[in-house]
Amino acid sequence: MKDGLYSAPQKDIRFVLREVLEVERTLARHAPAAAIDNETLDQIIEGADRFCHGELAPLNATGDQQGCVLKDGKVSTPDGFRAAYEIYAASGWPGLCAKEEDGGQALPMMASAILGEMLSGSNISWALYPRLSEGAYRCIVANAPADLRKLYAPKLATGQWTGTMCLTEPGAGTDLGLLRTQAAPAGDGGYLLNGTKIFISSGEHDLTENIVHLVLARLPGAPAGTRGVSLFLVPKRLPDAEGRPGEFNQVFCDAIEDKLGLHGNATCVLRFEGARGYLLGEPDKGLAAMFVMMNSARLGTGAQALGLNEWGYQKSLAYAQERLQSRSPVKPKSAGYGPDPIVCQPDVRRMLLTQKVWAESARMFLYWIALQIDLDLHGNEEGLRREARDLLALLTPVAKAFVSDNAVESVSLAMQVHGGSGYVTDTGIEQTFRDVRILPIYEGTNGVQANDLLARKVLPDDGARLKRLLAMIERQDQAWADMPAMAPFLAPLSSLAQRTQTLLPGLLDAAVRDPLRFSSCATDFLRIVGHLVYGYFWCRAAHAALTKLPDGDAFRSEKLAAARFYFEHLFVEVEMRIARLSASADSIMEPAALECR
Repeated sequence: MKDGLYSAPQKDIRFVLREVLEVERTLARHAPAAAIDNETLDQIIEGADRFCHGELAPLNATGDQQGCVLKDGKVSTPDGFRAAYEIYAASGWPGLCAKEEDGGQALPMMASAILGEMLSGSNISWALYPRLSEGAYRCIVANAPADLRKLYAPKLATGQWTGTMCLTEPGAGTDLGLLRTQAAPAGDGGYLLNGTKIFISSGEHDLTENIVHLVLARLPGAPAGTRGVSLFLVPKRLPDAEGRPGEFNQVFCDAIEDKLGLHGNATCVLRFEGARGYLLGEPDKGLAAMFVMMNSARLGTGAQALGLNEWGYQKSLAYAQERLQSRSPVKPKSAGYGPDPIVCQPDVRRMLLTQKVWAESARMFLYWIALQIDLDLHGNEEGLRREARDLLALLTPVAKAFVSDNAVESVSLAMQVHGGSGYVTDTGIEQTFRDVRILPIYEGTNGVQANDLLARKVLPDDGARLKRLLAMIERQDQAWADMPAMAPFLAPLSSLAQRTQTLLPGLLDAAVRDPLRFSSCATDFLRIVGHLVYGYFWCRAAHAALTKLPDGDAFRSEKLAAARFYFEHLFVEVEMRIARLSASADSIMEPAALECR
């Protein structure tokens, strides 16, 4: 942390990319079409950190204090936001991973993962404006007919326009089958949309000349429920023949939400009143088309959580090193009463290490997820692509829920380390706490993610995708079994993998015999899978430290200490979670348990 502002943890990022994941070698060998060298990765790390530290971090507190202003249907963003966006777009950041034909740089998804962490850590409210556009771009590329793709994809890839995701309505949040927005054929190949969407991040702003809304709506006579939902592209302004924003398209911002955090981002109520839209994908199959953007947003939530986790840790560590209070418990009594920095206190160190380890765990996991996306898209073997695809399907809900829940705990601990100073606005950690709290809620609440993992990703294939993860852990265990120094890390992970394998048949059987128990244990199951993943990566980190960093190297010692802390203090959570897998749901569902008072 420099100047009291966010700075990217460049050393740890490089350790993950080079030593843990070996990105350069992995992509060159298995996905040469997405290959990237360490020098280019370094340029991305340094350039992104320079932009985030220099341009975005100074706007974080002022953006929170000023918020967004709605006047005459138009939203003004906080001071400095627009200028920062112009620098961002001019520097080519929006198109890091976009196709060259659209004006992008066609870099692997790892570049986006690195940038996403830094943007969110330095200024999450600002970051939401351009980052949603990345998912909108991919959705359009995957689903739009050629004429729409040619017009809209380059505008998003270059940052000239931004994009949104318009799903939620009053009375239709998680259950999108209840949405009521209508799309009537206009007679010329287009559609006219009518309805209201709520909680639309970046729904209206002054950063770009146009906004591309991706909207779920129903066609006339569409089937009830999610089977009758279609996806439409609806621009704020209709492009003219040269592709320039022209006529206003009857998309009205009726309000911006007055919310706990993210004050610098306009979370809008949008009213579509005969707004012209264009079908993306097939009629009545809008959810399948939109999942391209929804999954991108879920992984984006993980990146946001990582960024805020890291920023909270940086602030609380700096405070703990400076704050003089009480005596160190190991300080000789003869040394006098003089106070010591609170970082000497065991409980403060526990809180700091928890924050540090949750952040570093998430970084390894999310960067690996980005690597799997590249292997899925560009892998040179079908078996490799299939394995990457299966692991992505299995672990996307974990990347959203596990990472964001841990981030909320971490930032809460960061506030605790600050003591009373953390509860007032001067230190800024209370803003981080307010900002992070939305992450377990949006893009599908974490309970929904847990149900998605268990009921949709594990149950339908009898755990086949989960067994891929367990097999990956077993291969690692076998490869390093002859290293005594790895035993403290491999043994608990191997034990959990074997217990999960043993518990799986009974859990799947409960889906039929005891569906209430099956549903009630979904969150516990997700936490177990999260620890399987984190344990796997801490074994990789420990192995990399032991084999690639020299004896006596301070960073080697730091990594091994972090791995020990994870397994001794955080991984043990699985014991409680396993116990609850077999617990009855009766006490949860008992009507008297929630009697009105």
